[in-house]
Amino acid sequence: MANAPVQRMSQLMAKTLRDDPADAEVLSHKLLVRAGYVRRTAAGIWSWLPLGKKVLSNVERIVREEMDAIGAQEVLLPAILPREPYEATGRWEEYGPELFRLKDRKGGDYLLGPTHEEIFTLIVKDQASSYKDLPVILYQIQNKYRDEARPRAGVLRGREFLMKDSYSFDTEDEGLAHSYALHREAYQKVFARLGLDYRICAATAGAMGGSKSEEFLAPAEAGEDTFADCPNCDFAANTEAIAYELKPVDAAGVPALEEIPTPDTPTIETLAAHLGVEASATLKNLLVKVDGEIVAVGVPGDREVDLGKVEAHFAPAAVELVTAEDFTGRPDLVRGYVGPQGLGEKVTYIADPRVAPGTSWITGANKAGTHAKNVVAGRDFEVGEYVDVVVVQEGDPCPKCGTGLKLDRAIEIGHIFQLGRKYADALKLDVLGRHGKPVRVTMGSYGIGVSRAVAALAEQTADDKGLCWPAEVAPADVHVVAAGKALQTELALDVSEKLRAAGLRVLVDDRAGVSPGVKFTDSELIGVPQILVAGRRSAEGVLELKDRRTGEREELTVDEAIARLTA
Repeated sequence: MANAPVQRMSQLMAKTLRDDPADAEVLSHKLLVRAGYVRRTAAGIWSWLPLGKKVLSNVERIVREEMDAIGAQEVLLPAILPREPYEATGRWEEYGPELFRLKDRKGGDYLLGPTHEEIFTLIVKDQASSYKDLPVILYQIQNKYRDEARPRAGVLRGREFLMKDSYSFDTEDEGLAHSYALHREAYQKVFARLGLDYRICAATAGAMGGSKSEEFLAPAEAGEDTFADCPNCDFAANTEAIAYELKPVDAAGVPALEEIPTPDTPTIETLAAHLGVEASATLKNLLVKVDGEIVAVGVPGDREVDLGKVEAHFAPAAVELVTAEDFTGRPDLVRGYVGPQGLGEKVTYIADPRVAPGTSWITGANKAGTHAKNVVAGRDFEVGEYVDVVVVQEGDPCPKCGTGLKLDRAIEIGHIFQLGRKYADALKLDVLGRHGKPVRVTMGSYGIGVSRAVAALAEQTADDKGLCWPAEVAPADVHVVAAGKALQTELALDVSEKLRAAGLRVLVDDRAGVSPGVKFTDSELIGVPQILVAGRRSAEGVLELKDRRTGEREELTVDEAIARLTA
């Protein structure tokens, strides 16, 4: 980057905007467009303009340097991929409508890669034949494609996005654990260098499969993930990964089940008001369809069902809520009065661990206008399977120490998985082991959202004036602003060349016919860490240096400014 040409704004292909885009909902979307970093091409598809590409490339560089430092080898695989490997692993269907599918002129099926586990597995299958060829870590920085139903938030949730994905290949589980630890440490270094505030959170593996999984989350209001943070210990987890311990209780003293008339009480709220009880004393039974078959989900009446957890439990099966039509011809299902007792074998019943054996509830009696009290789990009904399916709430006990949890929104910027042998099994990835017999390879998968990291940085570091980049990712080290007169422009260009020669990346606002006020506003909007102004004392060779983040200003001679900026 040293000695790169000075970038003149008079020649820069980027126009700043005074107003927010009409469709922008989050800060990063507004500012990246207004500051001339990106432009929308289509819904969820973005073009990176010169300033934006510089920031994106800086993030890539940092990621690449830290991946190389752990011995990972960079490759570049195609974005257009054949159907067969994804069919072998089941993901051709599992991905559902998010997968971009296409046909070539001969009718062959292809897809645009959402992730590349299958193709990396086949590369290693082709290249590695012995345990001596392993372990190996391969990575790429490549565009990924997912047909999001509702792309939003600018580059945070697009249909095309830039991602670093890496994959480790080991012959033993201990080797996988080591590769995982290497990535975990590398990610910490990446995000520290980027200047991101982040948390490492326990996570679910989801459709990726595998055992251990952790997310790197950047707290931000625009985040789509909710994570729980314990103020008393080091516990942190995506709320989807938090499980409540099953704690059976003694129900010996609970009276027999009793049905009670409760007209016009089809909701938890109306039932609790009618009986004068807390919602937590009632049992809510949500009906869903799993691949078309009805499943009842039981949770305490004061809690909401987390459909994401339900979907993760039944994946890759499709989960949807029942409709009014689903009750037709089902006298065993009385809308608004469903209870787990007497559902029979036609309906699978799962429940949250809070509905533990021995707990007593008020719940539907499977008769219109009727509920039942003293309904005891394990006595009056059986739970087919316990699954933590409630939405985690602020103040829920920390699974590690019991302290009330704090909840916050965050952007997922990285995710690491111990995949194990899921993909190696599907694609038969074996190597010759130490004892002359085939050994099945075990894998890890590790992703960083490169374009997402740009947006996350914008969210976390921007202020009311605009973007405010950390030095290592900024599009320039210094933004030189010529206030407008010929002498000021001449000084600005002269000092820009001297700063370039000293090894700095320089952006200079040499635009003619643009007022000083607009230039100063643009410099704050663009967000380069240091702003150097050739203004009212230019004839004396004196410049004003402004720190973009702190707003601190000082007047310096040209030599002093160069010394300060290159120190």
